[in-house]
Amino acid sequence: MTVVETAIIVVAVGFSITVIKITIIVVVVVVVVVVVVVVVVVEVVVEVVVVKVVVAAVVVVVVAVVVVVVVVVVVVVVVVVVVVVVET
Repeated sequence: MTVVETAIIVVAVGFSITVIKITIIVVVVVVVVVVVVVVVVVEVVVEVVVVKVVVAAVVVVVVAVVVVVVVVVVVVVVVVVVVVVVET
């Protein structure tokens, strides 16, 4: 591999790691905000533990799916970039 190819791969991998980090941070912040809002609203509207648990579970599942999708997309992009660079 040439220096240029190596550089492109390093940048692609670095970029993917940064995107994954940012995604995780954003998702964590959103989850915290949503959970706080839901807990406050549920406290005000009705005292039901089950509702809180269900909402928390839904939020966790949605967040997990989003994180997995983003990570998969980023990994696929990096792999494609690496393959294209190596092949050409």
